[in-house]
Amino acid sequence: MGGAGNPDNGDKDGRAADISVAYSPLTVTNQVGDVWLLQGDAKVYNSEAALTQLNLTTANAYWLNRQLIQWPGTSNTSVFKLYHSKTAKVSAAKGQPVSGADGSLTLAVGGSVPAAAAERFKYVAAGTVLSVADADLDKLPDLYAGQLVLVEETADGKAITATETQIAGALDDRYAGASAVNDLGATTAGGATTLKLWAPTARQVRACIYDAGTGNATTVKDLTRDAATGVWSGGLGGDMTGKYFTYLVDVYARGTGVVRNRVTDPYSVSLTTDSKRSYIADLSSAALKPAGWDTTPAPVLASQEDMSIYELHVRDFSVSDTTVPEAKRGKYTAFTEAGSNGMKHLKALATAGLTDVHLLPVYDIGSVPETGCKAPAITAGSSDATGPRDAVKAVADTDCFNWGYDPYHYTAPEGSYSSNAADGATRIVEFRQMVTALHAAGLRVGMDVVYNHTFQHGQEEKSVLDRIVPGYYHRLDADGNVTTSTCCSNTATENAMMGKLMIDSVKTWATQYKIDSFRFDLMGHQPRSVMEKLKTDVDAAAGRSVFLIGEGWNFGEVANGQRFVQASQLSLNGSGIATFSDRARDRIRGGGCCDDGNDFKRQGFVSGLFYDQNESASGHTVGNLTEAADMIRVGLAGSLREYSFVVADGSTKKGSEIRYGDDPAGYVSQPGEVVNYYENHDNRTFWDALAAKMPKTTTLDDRVRAQTLAAAINSFSQGIAYFHAGADVLRSKSMDSNSFNSGDWFNVLDWTYTTNNFGVGLPISGSEDLAKEVLAAANLPAMKPGKPEIEAASGMFRDLLQIRKSSSLFRLRTADEVKARLTFPNTGPTQVPTVLVGHLNGTGYTGANFKDVLYFVNADKVPQTLTIASEAGKAYELHPVHATGTDRRPATAASVVTGTGTFTVPARTALVYVVKN
Repeated sequence: MGGAGNPDNGDKDGRAADISVAYSPLTVTNQVGDVWLLQGDAKVYNSEAALTQLNLTTANAYWLNRQLIQWPGTSNTSVFKLYHSKTAKVSAAKGQPVSGADGSLTLAVGGSVPAAAAERFKYVAAGTVLSVADADLDKLPDLYAGQLVLVEETADGKAITATETQIAGALDDRYAGASAVNDLGATTAGGATTLKLWAPTARQVRACIYDAGTGNATTVKDLTRDAATGVWSGGLGGDMTGKYFTYLVDVYARGTGVVRNRVTDPYSVSLTTDSKRSYIADLSSAALKPAGWDTTPAPVLASQEDMSIYELHVRDFSVSDTTVPEAKRGKYTAFTEAGSNGMKHLKALATAGLTDVHLLPVYDIGSVPETGCKAPAITAGSSDATGPRDAVKAVADTDCFNWGYDPYHYTAPEGSYSSNAADGATRIVEFRQMVTALHAAGLRVGMDVVYNHTFQHGQEEKSVLDRIVPGYYHRLDADGNVTTSTCCSNTATENAMMGKLMIDSVKTWATQYKIDSFRFDLMGHQPRSVMEKLKTDVDAAAGRSVFLIGEGWNFGEVANGQRFVQASQLSLNGSGIATFSDRARDRIRGGGCCDDGNDFKRQGFVSGLFYDQNESASGHTVGNLTEAADMIRVGLAGSLREYSFVVADGSTKKGSEIRYGDDPAGYVSQPGEVVNYYENHDNRTFWDALAAKMPKTTTLDDRVRAQTLAAAINSFSQGIAYFHAGADVLRSKSMDSNSFNSGDWFNVLDWTYTTNNFGVGLPISGSEDLAKEVLAAANLPAMKPGKPEIEAASGMFRDLLQIRKSSSLFRLRTADEVKARLTFPNTGPTQVPTVLVGHLNGTGYTGANFKDVLYFVNADKVPQTLTIASEAGKAYELHPVHATGTDRRPATAASVVTGTGTFTVPARTALVYVVKN
């Protein structure tokens, strides 16, 4: 056997990890229990007799459509039968006839696989294709409601091997009409309420109606199945607005048998406490519209490139803000407190040029108790104390905090942010109050949505989809197990009704809650075609362009197009849907996204690479620095494939020809398809990164300036600008590398600007050795800012937003415009390697406001002087923002000799010169 999770190549147990033995099924005599293993079989047997039993808990065969099945690894010379049992009693043993079945269908070997099916199931290993006889096809819908076991037999009826089947291909073909059903869930119209649930494999569905969130059902209604769509529906005999309901679904679940599942509605628009019951609501009702809902317009952006986004967690925003009434802290309604410190901060950002607030998950999540959540008992200690960490960990799964990447119901507001989770109407109204308040503050509202996985699956308590149509909504591996590459239970948006659920959900948020844009978590796990359909359908429903951005990471079972053309970085160009770029992010900061320990100290362009090496650095060359600078220039040019410039070795290369590992650095077709960022909720904050990466002797002021340089690069880059909430106030999480469940203590935001939360104790996640080193008390004078430093950082950040806002040249619309108007003067082998320079030509361009714009980012710890011959003789002057800007260095220490085009840029300073029209 290999080590835990790392079996030897020679293992023959059929597993990808070491075997775990459950003791409860064993027969123990005299403290001895038998465990039997069969070569090539992953199952653990508890008796010798069981060795011949075939494993019916896996599903190795795939329905390609309603008629064809592909079974990898089988021989086409055998006999194949599909056995069925309403009571799930099928049993198969090697060399024995199948028993317990109600009957069987004999399958023909062979069949012509349609091109669409072949493409959809291209990832399935080679094997026998089997065909259901035409005369038997109409029997299948009834058989779906029970156990189906595919058996390979000898000519005399003895079982060779057996498996259950993966059914999505059959259901999508048989019930294709379900995709056109536009009123799934609970709908109320004309004084009547109707319930509709897609459950094609269920044998019975009932609806239980309740007057309140607690108490017994007042009505139990049998729903009726539509044979064409697999939708169960029923009218409730009146307007049931304000009442609650659950479904009772009788269904077969592989590995469990026939079960009756009490479930909520996957199309729930609201629920009661802890999502126990779905709520019936008419979202167009005046009773659910707060004051100003119909009259407060959302700010309008002409184009996706105009977005400057602030990524914010609802609870982080106000939980520690004492200017918010205590009952509203951590809630939706905190945003309605216009005079609070938090809202003043957001409004100041909006005035400066911020356009959007993107909220971390606000749909119904499964990881936070909606009532009775526990508060950790924390006593503050030293900067590297363990007490706070231990206190937070003790209640981490029952406290009031989580990022929320744990979707329970996709289309209902989360109840823990509501003042009354027990009342289904309250969370709807208060969510809308939040949106109204942000719109009134001049900010559009975006949502972080997580359709790539669910919180749970199978028969787990907080599983919804898999307890209604088992085995359909999730992406399965070759054994029929739910894949978990996203962290959790991966959904299969390539399956028609999961894709439909995602699209219908986004339509609801866009039309009923006025959400302006969406950020798709792990979007690369979804098909490009489904995302493009979503964009088209949502825009049509909303009557406006709803901007879409997402994580286009390429990994897991879908990587490199194994299953479909992904909505990933390299596969989305030309779609108009934007993905986050890790290229400039890594070179600005240093290292990679997930470094830890000593690797996390790797330096980048603003953190000292080559020119200010830290105590762990060795062997850095100027070539490392110029490579980083070129990678950042790709980002400044919008990560365009076709934009060309002179790189460090003197050659001219397109963005697509510059390599980021094995991938092109420039990968998009248009600037609106890239999201530029240097920090977000994931991983350590930028301030914590600088604490580890810059030399320990770096002054506090220089650390603040380095953080500002990262914001400047983001602000000057073509494409969408994305900022993590608190990056402007030097936010720290005390070196926590993954604070999703680290409580308020490590995630807090302080809008009084008194502290940035650095050094509040050792973190929950990440290398403890690294944290101890960085958080040592001796480092605090140079790493823990006070109010003067935080206010300075905030002011410099707002200045950058104003500069980006001041000219459309920072937000060019097309690749052709970028190619025509942006140049990089300081490049090639003779460049000053610590200085980025970009020139933007504003002649004749709408909204440019300047004839020329010339920006500089000097990351060095010393001033730099550059002569740019092409700019000689132009009447350059500092950008007007610098005249009164928070950073006084541009006004007091920068200079230009216009006759020769010679510019002096102060140390660790970003500045902009302009030629006025």
